[in-house]
Amino acid sequence: MLSIEDLHVAYGGTRAVDGVTLQVEAGQTVLLIGANGAGKSSLINSVIGLVRHSRGRIRFDGRDISAMPSDARARAGIGYSPEGRRVFAAMSVKDNVLAGAARLSAREQAARWDRMVASFRFLGERQSQPAGELSGGQQQLVAIARAMGGAPRLLLLDEPFLGLAPVWIQQISAAVRQMQDEGIAVLMTEQMARPALKIAHYGHVMRSGQIRRSGLTSEIRGAALAEEYL
Repeated sequence: MLSIEDLHVAYGGTRAVDGVTLQVEAGQTVLLIGANGAGKSSLINSVIGLVRHSRGRIRFDGRDISAMPSDARARAGIGYSPEGRRVFAAMSVKDNVLAGAARLSAREQAARWDRMVASFRFLGERQSQPAGELSGGQQQLVAIARAMGGAPRLLLLDEPFLGLAPVWIQQISAAVRQMQDEGIAVLMTEQMARPALKIAHYGHVMRSGQIRRSGLTSEIRGAALAEEYL
């Protein structure tokens, strides 16, 4: 579903992503593990179109999207939950979630809202509350629900576990497993290797913009855990 070939991203004279090649198939969760500054977020931002790559190719569903703007990529079926949550603090929880479904009809939005509440019960309980008043874990779930609101076929999750208590990590992990069951492809970045390795099928260990180790999560577990403590 997602194919990245020889991707290069540079900021000034610094190479943030240096020749990365990877694939994500439908229903598969692929994990990018690495310390802060490894190039994980730059790669994610390039896939969604927030930063331009200097070389390489990005294909989604067989189509080259390298020159496509971010909004067109979202309409094509790519969802994005950024690092640090970035909810609309003054907007209600429900309006935050439905912001991700803006391209859908009112009927489809209502169906997506019901679907998100079934997955995350607290959304219904807090639907009228400003999202900025929620805990960090709740805000992260709102951000993920917002990304899922548009019914994406590929979901990009940038550091979804960062700074969260175990109870919220468990809920996010359950949501990712549910997406796997629905055939949604997930590409996620994470510094916290232990919980991420439990839900991903395949992983890449990144350092200095390059992939240093790849394989099934069972195969790269040792390398990923070592990277977590660097």
